Amino acid sequence: MAREAWAYREVAVESFVDPRTGQVSIRPVSGQAYATSLRVQCARALSDPERYPVGTRFLVSAKLTDRQGGAPFLFVWHGDPVTVMSKAALTRFLGERKRLRL
Repeated sequence: MAREAWAYREVAVESFVDPRTGQVSIRPVSGQAYATSLRVQCARALSDPERYPVGTRFLVSAKLTDRQGGAPFLFVWHGDPVTVMSKAALTRFLGERKRLRL
């Protein structure tokens, strides 16, 4: 199956400690078209606290999907580049896309 590049969009995500499990997870940053409760499936390296501290924000290319009618989630293809975002870069990113809603 080919990867449809047109289905992917730039999304800012961040690592956080999930209060239900106590593990580090990834979620969309607030202020975008996606709810912060939406699950993000991505490389485990992004949620590794030894590599990136909790609260690190990343710019990823993701698509909204589901598995055979299951709950929707954001999927980040493992081969795409991931950029660590500074606070200023995140503010600029969110400001540029404030009016672009899905």
